[in-house]
Amino acid sequence: MKTYVIGDLQGCAHEAQALLEKIAIDAGAEVHARILFVGDLINRGPESLLALRRMKALAETSGGRVEALLGNHDLHLLAVAAGAQQASKSDTLDEILAAPDRDELLAWLRGRPLAMFVDAHLLVHAGVAPQWDAAQTMALAGEVEEVLRGDNWVAFLTHMYGNQPARWDDRLQGMERLRCIVNALTRMRLCLPDGTMDFAHKESESGPAGSGLLPWFDLPGRRTMDVTVVFGHWSALGLIMRPNLVGLDSGCVWGGKLTAVCLDDRGLLQVDCPEYRPHAGKA
Repeated sequence: MKTYVIGDLQGCAHEAQALLEKIAIDAGAEVHARILFVGDLINRGPESLLALRRMKALAETSGGRVEALLGNHDLHLLAVAAGAQQASKSDTLDEILAAPDRDELLAWLRGRPLAMFVDAHLLVHAGVAPQWDAAQTMALAGEVEEVLRGDNWVAFLTHMYGNQPARWDDRLQGMERLRCIVNALTRMRLCLPDGTMDFAHKESESGPAGSGLLPWFDLPGRRTMDVTVVFGHWSALGLIMRPNLVGLDSGCVWGGKLTAVCLDDRGLLQVDCPEYRPHAGKA
């Protein structure tokens, strides 16, 4: 069974359907190909409700072959819907929030993972703290997933936002621990060499000269160097392919491409996308 991973959709449902059709042709006899999404299914693009409905339907009828990670925009939708966060003027979530099947869609989204380990590939939305190996990443993602799926999920979302603590410590407890996990898995891009996360520089592929900031995957001593990490989230970085690293956010909503990679042979499939949002609005 071939496995394909797709980058950030951000509400670009038409492009997602076109890419799924390309995958079906590429898979050929592999009619039961596994298809995984690295998060940010919705927001900023023009068809967030349709994208979410299609994703839910695909997952529920696939027998476990289709799955999606939670990205920062997906968590933002949950927080806005729960009254735990104010909507942003750049959001395209109103259709979801007013939909008759809103509760079913949100319940399905709450049940999605924050990390997956598939065929020696570690999938996350944004990044992995350098102190974590693959096993710890999966365990820590599970801590947040348990809270999101439990009775106190609204209280969790109310306190989820914030940039502190900016560096992982195994001794972290409670909400600080959960927030740090979420920030690493769904928001991280640049870090200091000691693993301190920076959230100020969203539109560049590197930190300012002299800042010491590095992409999280270039940090010295990163403990996930022994597995291939697959991620999205970073449209300014674009598509990146290394022996042990695959970055799939090729800027679909910003007029770039929507990208899928076949984990079995590193084959790429892409569709072109209109510029639904001006480049100056990247986030």
